[in-house]
Amino acid sequence: MHQKKFEEILSGRIQNFAVIDPHEVVTGEWVRLKCQYGCDSFGLCLTCPPYSPEPSQTRTILDSYRCALLLWQPETWQNLRRICAELEREFFLLGYYKAFAMPSGPCELCDPCPCKYPCRHPELARPSMEACGIDVYATVRKFGFPIEVVRDRSCRANYYGLILLE
Repeated sequence: MHQKKFEEILSGRIQNFAVIDPHEVVTGEWVRLKCQYGCDSFGLCLTCPPYSPEPSQTRTILDSYRCALLLWQPETWQNLRRICAELEREFFLLGYYKAFAMPSGPCELCDPCPCKYPCRHPELARPSMEACGIDVYATVRKFGFPIEVVRDRSCRANYYGLILLE
């Protein structure tokens, strides 16, 4: 699929995107530590650790794809999970049968998550990039997107998603 077709599909849904090689996505074993010792959603959601894929498994998964879309959504993550899931489905229906989405941030579909299978929203629930061990900072910087540590509520946040395609 060409850049122009991706632009058509993503127009109005995402601020910006880049077509990337999944081998270029940075992973690290340390990323899950930030979830475990820093996120109040750790162990409280089926899309978060310890339920999400471990970084080594994520690396293997990423390396089995040839193409990915890195999505940029500044300032709001709340619809990003839904947008990513809808895009995954749309690409699947276009013939990308291996399409898989990973938004950023914790899942907000259930409050609280019952943390038992089956998930109430399997059509929308996806593990976040961070939960899978993706170093979002290093990855998005590699492709020229803005990202900084949000030090307080006055700082502008940037949110990202990843759509794996074959």
